[in-house]
Formats: sequence, C-alpha cells, structure tokens
Amino acid sequence: MAPTTRDDTPLWLFADQLGPAMYGGEHAHREVLLVEATSALRKRRYHRQKLHLVLSALRHAKEDLGDRATLVEADTYTDALEQFGRPVLVHEPTSHAAERFVVKLKQQGLVTDVLPTPMFALPRKDFQQWAGDRTRFRMEDFYRDQRRRFDVLMDGREPVGNRWNYDEDNRESPPKKQKTLGLPKPYQPREDDVDDRVRRDLDGMDLDTVGVDGPRLFAVTPTEAKRALDRFVEHRLPLFGRYEDAIMGQDWAMSHSLLSVPLNLGVLHPLDAVEAAEKAYRDGRAPLAAVEGFIRQILGWREYMWHLYWHFGPKYTKNNALGAHQDLPEWWANLDADAVTAECLKHAIAGVRDRGWSHHIQRLMVLGNHALQRGYRPDALTEWFATSYVDGFRWVMPTNVIGMSQHADGGLLATKPYASGGAYINKMSDHCGDCAYDPKKRLGDDACPFTAGYWNFVHHNRDMLAKNNRTQRVVANMDRLSDLDAVLEQEADRQNF
Repeated sequence: MAPTTRDDTPLWLFADQLGPAMYGGEHAHREVLLVEATSALRKRRYHRQKLHLVLSALRHAKEDLGDRATLVEADTYTDALEQFGRPVLVHEPTSHAAERFVVKLKQQGLVTDVLPTPMFALPRKDFQQWAGDRTRFRMEDFYRDQRRRFDVLMDGREPVGNRWNYDEDNRESPPKKQKTLGLPKPYQPREDDVDDRVRRDLDGMDLDTVGVDGPRLFAVTPTEAKRALDRFVEHRLPLFGRYEDAIMGQDWAMSHSLLSVPLNLGVLHPLDAVEAAEKAYRDGRAPLAAVEGFIRQILGWREYMWHLYWHFGPKYTKNNALGAHQDLPEWWANLDADAVTAECLKHAIAGVRDRGWSHHIQRLMVLGNHALQRGYRPDALTEWFATSYVDGFRWVMPTNVIGMSQHADGGLLATKPYASGGAYINKMSDHCGDCAYDPKKRLGDDACPFTAGYWNFVHHNRDMLAKNNRTQRVVANMDRLSDLDAVLEQEADRQNF
C-alpha cells in the first residue's frame, strides 16, 4: 500500500503502541516520539510490576529505535509535546479518556492527525458495519466472521474439522496425582540495564502502588515477544486447550501463553500469534482443539472486547443492573492474601500480589464469582482489575468485568451471570482438598463461602434469574432448600472468606 502521507511529521507512540505495526511500513521514514509522563504514573494506584513493564517497554523501544526515536521525560504529556516543539501524528489511542485528550491536543495544534490503529486485526470502522443496529451481541457470531474474513482454520468456506468451536473438548479437570502439568517453564525475559534503571527510578519516585516488586515475567519488546510466542507454540500450545479452564495451586502458568502483556503493549500483533498457532496445527505439532481454543481467545474474544469497548461507549462502566453497592474490602484492594482462608481465593489474590496476573478462570470463576456473589461495586471492580493486573489496560476490563463477570449490563453481553458454588471450583482446581472449607457444605463453620454465597446470590437476584431460561431451574432448586433462611443469616454476618 502506498503511504497516505509522505511528509516528515513525527509519530507519537503511546506506551501501549510500541510494535512494528505502529512505526513500520508506511511510517518507517518517520521520527518517533516517546513520552514518560510522571503524572500518569501517579494518577492511579497501579501494581508495581505493571509500572515496571510499561517503563521498561518505553525505554527498550527507545533503545531499539536508536536515533530515530526521542524519549521525553516530563510531568504531563502536554508538557512533553510542548518541550518536543513540533506537531505530531498519532494512532487512535486505546481508551476513551486518551481519545478525548488527543482531540483536545489536535484543537491546540499539537497533534496534526489521528490515524487508524493497526494494533488489531479488524479495523474499528469494519466492526461498526458488522454491529449495525444489533441490540444483543454474541461472540460466536463475531468469531466465525473473523475466521472467514482472515481465512483462519478454514477449508474453503467450511471450518477445519467441520466444527467452529472445540470448547467442549477444552474443559478437563486438572490431572490427578500431579502438582503441576510438568511442562517446560514459560519464556521469561532476561532483565538488563534498562530494567535496573527502571527499578531504581521507581524506588526513587515513592509511588503508592499495590503488589510486590519482582523479576520481569513478561515480554516488552518485539524480539522478546517473538521468543515468548515461539516457546509457547513449541512447548505449551499442545496442552493448552485440554486444561485451559483448570487451576493448579503449584502451577501458576500451566499451559497458558502469557502473551497478553506483549499483545496489549502492541509489541506482538494478534495475527502473528494466530498465524503461528495455525501453522503448528497444519504441521502436526499441536491438536486442533488446542489451536482453535487459543485462536478463539485472540481472534475472537480479545478483538470482541476491544471493539465492544468502543461500541458501548464511556458510560458503559456506570451500568449496575444488579444493584451491587459494596465497596471492595481492604484485603482485596491491598492484595492481602494472608487475610484469606479459602484456598482458591487465597491463591488468586496471591497471584495478583506476586505477579499482577492470573489466568482467565481465576479471574472469572474465583475473583469475579466472589465479587458477583458479594455484590461488590462493578465500577470499583473494573478499576481494580485495570490497575492491579499487568495486562489490564483501560480498554480491556469494562466489557470483561461489567458485562462478562458481573452481569452489570443486564445481559447485553452475556446471556447469564457467571455465578457458581464450590462444586465447580472443586471440579476444576486442586484447591479444595487442602481447604478449611468444604465445597459440599453451605451451612456451618466449614461451609464453603462460594457454595453458601451462591445461594445467597440466587436469593437476592431471584426475580432476574427466574425470568432467564438458562437460570430458572436454580431458583426452583433454591426454593426447595430447607435451610435457606439459616444460610442467608449466616452469609449476612460472614466476615471471613
């Protein structure tokens, strides 16, 4: 494609736009501006390791681009642009707030033009056409269209294997008599002088952060991202699908790719990840169910969340259809895993504390499930996920939390609330055998807070659940519980989890 602009206007890249797709191709001739804005680091209470990753990514980008890039350190982005002294081009930013800011900068003459972002497979304008006047959204429809559009896992117009979705094959419980899956360790980058300087600088800033500092676990450069992708495809992808939804207390990464950080920093393009996974299947190095499950996460769910973030708009986070108004407890907000008794919840909180990361089932069916049952404010929960997770950029969490996890949008995104009792966690994890709580009990000192909390949730939301064909039966089951009043009283007074 011929360049749309051949002038010498520099290109300003935000800290989550640091890959070749952003500064290569038709923009390979441009000077690049990178900005470290101290005010942005102080604006929210971020995880310490998240701040490290972002600064490391920015500074490594400067090293990789050499003389082509200018890295300006300033209090604010506006200060940096004024210090830089020339108007700049930008790609579409990744949040509503950043988009409003860029519009303001354009009015001030500091930004000349806003370009479509190449960070995702599907352009925003194409999703708008797909969405049309839909009032209900179904990811499976979007995912199939994505497969057709990009010719991924297709035999002509039909899906490989004559099935679009192998989710039913990807729900195995963790293997018995094993503490880990026994896979080679995931890729971990080697820290360098850049990381040393970042750590010293963060120490000197005395920021209010959550979590603990620790070795950098995730790729922040295109080179590192390629290595992480290659290692995942070779060693972890073959078992990814089978245990995709399982949790093991002594195997935090299991067979997951750990690619969400480089993807969300822009240093790994989603289609590169999809292409590598499909090639592994075509070459006979990974089974179809595993490859399809991984591709569904990247080309389906991730793209879907990105586009719905923009489609639903900035007011989406104000949705609170279930009337959840409890503030996040201090142990949750401060990542105090030692204050938690339930093994599944303790491990999930500890994972966020120690790494700023946990996999999707811990997010949805442990942390999200607990928050849903206890009525935590969905807007506060969205903010917590966005700041406490190293991959939790502003666009990522609203639809995942408000829509999928907390059902706060009233069913616009998900067809039912994702609430479950301890039986699900017992089936899909190895936590319950060592837990002080019994997943089979809903009443008593050793009653599982998830099992009891489930019935408490059903009781408080019975009208909504009774109207939903997928959840009508649980209301009828609740009405047959002889000890329901005692369970409700117990949960109303519960202080420990």
